[in-house]
Amino acid sequence: MKQRPTLETSRLLLRPFTLADAPDVQRLAGDREIAATTLSIPHPYEAGMAEAWIGTHQEKFEQGILANFAIVLRAEATLVGAVGLQINPQDARAELGYWVGRPFWNRGYCSEAAQAVMAYGFDELGLHRIHACYFAHNPASGRVMERVGMRYEGCLRQHARKWGEFVDVVVHGILRSEFEILRGAEPAPPTSTPPTSTRTTGIS
Repeated sequence: MKQRPTLETSRLLLRPFTLADAPDVQRLAGDREIAATTLSIPHPYEAGMAEAWIGTHQEKFEQGILANFAIVLRAEATLVGAVGLQINPQDARAELGYWVGRPFWNRGYCSEAAQAVMAYGFDELGLHRIHACYFAHNPASGRVMERVGMRYEGCLRQHARKWGEFVDVVVHGILRSEFEILRGAEPAPPTSTPPTSTRTTGIS
């Protein structure tokens, strides 16, 4: 079994989800306001859904198509949300996704976690590009993308259907060379190795 890595930031621990996290996931993701801003989180969030979701992570990680992290406060060991990459190894790209429970909004946790996971994607997985999407009626998510250096790439009009209503989806993206310039590093040469393996640093 391939070990999933854990990442650290100044305030956060980004680690693999375990089944022990399921009650907190159900409580936080079960908030209707969280579900309203995501495409994949159901509402109501019923018993057993969190366990089923967590149970998919290891297999998908071993397949090289998913790297999901629990966002945990280092000081209190409190679970506050989730962040991850849905990986396309063929094209060396991934979609960044995240959510943070409502009690923990407006504290910069999303940006801090997203920055660390993007670095992991480029440095450890050899990704060439990372993009992220948000519903146009949720500009706060777009501000997270801007803070971590992503660029606006367009609006897909009425691209998704949420609760029976078609909604616009806004796309932001960043290339590895752009990310490295932002953090003051020299751009690395392109890699031809598909991002299917990781180096352990201690981690829908």
